Amino acid sequence: MVTTGDGRQPAATTRIVVPGAHNMVGLLGSSDELLRLIERAFTCDIHVRGNEITISGEPVEVEMASRLFEELITLLERGDVLTADSVTRSLAMLRAQTEERPADVLSLNILSSRGRTIRPKTLNQKRYVDAIDQHTIIFAIGPAGTGKTYLAMAKAVQALQAKQVNRIILTRPAVEAGERLGFLPGTLNEKIDPYLRPLYDALHDMIDPDSIPRLMASGTIEVAALGYLRGRSLNDAFVILDEAQNTSPEQMKMFLTRLGFGSKMVVTGDVTQVDLPAGTKSGLRVVQEILGEIEDVHFTRLTSSDVVRHRLVSEIVDAYAKYDATQSNVVERPANSRRRAGR
Repeated sequence: MVTTGDGRQPAATTRIVVPGAHNMVGLLGSSDELLRLIERAFTCDIHVRGNEITISGEPVEVEMASRLFEELITLLERGDVLTADSVTRSLAMLRAQTEERPADVLSLNILSSRGRTIRPKTLNQKRYVDAIDQHTIIFAIGPAGTGKTYLAMAKAVQALQAKQVNRIILTRPAVEAGERLGFLPGTLNEKIDPYLRPLYDALHDMIDPDSIPRLMASGTIEVAALGYLRGRSLNDAFVILDEAQNTSPEQMKMFLTRLGFGSKMVVTGDVTQVDLPAGTKSGLRVVQEILGEIEDVHFTRLTSSDVVRHRLVSEIVDAYAKYDATQSNVVERPANSRRRAGR
């Protein structure tokens, strides 16, 4: 490796000619918003003149910036609209030196509905989506906002439209998060409905709302509390169990043994948000030890870096993880030992 007298690598320069068919505004952003974002991410100099981009500086930085522009141009070629989020996520994948190209991850379309396209936004999300294609039972474990349920539902709708399954079954355990079902007004179904509302909301994003009542009346789409699945065999169905951290080990076993021929199951949950009564084990925690070695059962683990909600959600997840780690290291002396010490 050639270096300068002070040990630094000599400056490198590369030029990228953007194909004339591409609008430079699409690549650089309105008022060069995306260009400024890229410039802040690198220590090298980036100059744009016409449809030519010149990058100069340390070779490693120049190479990385050049690769980023190549990925962004590929996304444009595939008809994508670049955003600050897609630029940031592309750069994160490049710096992580992943095998998959950012353009391949960010341009993977799962479902297009009502003028919007649903697709993975991180490498782990793409691997999760790929696992759903390749396995029969898939567990997705990770914090809120990582797209666990939303992507699973998009794959379910995709499978239904492709006639790979005959129906979609969405379920959740009706476990309180600090509230009590008994104090809610109405019948049992009306009491349970608030727990299933997030599933209805996601459905409305993916299917024409006017057709949902018809699909539910015919049994093509079923949204039910977990207890309603007991005793059934679910054939030719795409089944999603959401908030699985709030199942007991017995409930988890009951759910998994509902698997029928031609069916697929996706189980999602966050083991850091268990709302079960004290002393009750989470079925999602236990199942990792029981099924971890079984073929065709896949565990996908998502992290705060896969959060696709407001950036603060990722920071909140990390902050709670740090807090929980410090609390687990605090060992409180038993009360009787404190009494003896006070004698």
